[in-house]
Amino acid sequence: MQRKRFLLGVVGALSTMVLAGAAAVDASNSTSGATPRSKLTVTAPAAPGGGWDLASREFQQALRAGSIVNNVQVVNVPGAGGTIGLGQFVELGADPTRLMMTGTVMEGAITVNKSRVDLDDTTPIARLAEDYQVFIVPAKSPYRTLQDFMAAWRKNPHSHAVGGGGLGGTDHLLAGLAAREAGIDPKDVNYISFAGGGEVLTALLSNTVEIGVSSYNDFRDQIEAGNLRALAVSADEPVPGIDTPTFIEQGVDVSLPNWRGLVAPPGISDEQRQELTDIVTEVVRTPEWEDALTRNKWVESLLTGDEFADFIREDQARVNTIIEELGL
Repeated sequence: MQRKRFLLGVVGALSTMVLAGAAAVDASNSTSGATPRSKLTVTAPAAPGGGWDLASREFQQALRAGSIVNNVQVVNVPGAGGTIGLGQFVELGADPTRLMMTGTVMEGAITVNKSRVDLDDTTPIARLAEDYQVFIVPAKSPYRTLQDFMAAWRKNPHSHAVGGGGLGGTDHLLAGLAAREAGIDPKDVNYISFAGGGEVLTALLSNTVEIGVSSYNDFRDQIEAGNLRALAVSADEPVPGIDTPTFIEQGVDVSLPNWRGLVAPPGISDEQRQELTDIVTEVVRTPEWEDALTRNKWVESLLTGDEFADFIREDQARVNTIIEELGL
């Protein structure tokens, strides 16, 4: 009788442990009742220090300063122009406490890397701002103007190494568009891709490449210190705070904005989407976000809801056309 009671006790204990373990697994796989106002995690699909990381952390600081969300974190998932982060993000399921920073670079990477998922697999929330790329050279470079470089580039395209970000990204597209305007076959451009603006800067200063292409912010400190000279900026019109002429102002019909925006995982409800949209709208009204725009030389371009979803589809098609035309 004692042995039977002992065995029943063991079985009961094991059953309790199994149920407790299952409950723990269920809890770990759920948001535990969290809402976007209580907890928010922003995925920056790039390494620390890049453009998406900067935008994510500026967004985080504005959320905190405005007391808009109780707990907000940024996580970095680098690789393949953001498509690794995109793939992981889509698999999160309908979690309304997650957002991912995205933009033009990811659109190019989706096509060039033949990504199995794209931005149609997410829930668009808001476009925040536009950033711009620059053509940059060391201060000792013989190229004083964009036309100086274009003239030399035209004579022998392959002898002039151009350094920028990943293949298919905005840096690569801008180099290809500028080459085409110079009468150069984009396929002949000696483009060397790097993981980010920091590596491009190192390559420039060590003379590994002759000209660099990246976000203005990646080079800003070195420009202001007089170590680098910006030849052209990829905006449609002059950008306040950037003392560099546009390509268009210099007779080269090229412009390429690099937008930054936020998407949520697929499958969230309309109410959850609206709550996330409201949160973003509150952020862009804070003085902290306005300060971020000024400091980083970003141009506000807020677009939300279905209008933002339509914009993504149209812009993805535009980027795809550029990639096809350039043979990239």
